Amino acid sequence: MTEQRSVVQTYAVTGMTCEHCVRAVTEELSALPGVEEVRIDLAAGTATVTSAAPLRVDSVRAAVDEAGYELASGVA
Repeated sequence: MTEQRSVVQTYAVTGMTCEHCVRAVTEELSALPGVEEVRIDLAAGTATVTSAAPLRVDSVRAAVDEAGYELASGVA
């Protein structure tokens, strides 16, 4: 039996300053197909995403943009 392992990727996100920012980015990233968990570190300006398979950076960038923030050059 093959066990499916989750993929964890951390992205630098600029412009987040408060809990509203955290909720907005979490909501948009959580809506991406395959995403299992999103953890935001406001102080570090990062979003750590656990997913069933690697996410495309352009999909992550679009979700962060939709939330009103900017993905800083892909994976942190």
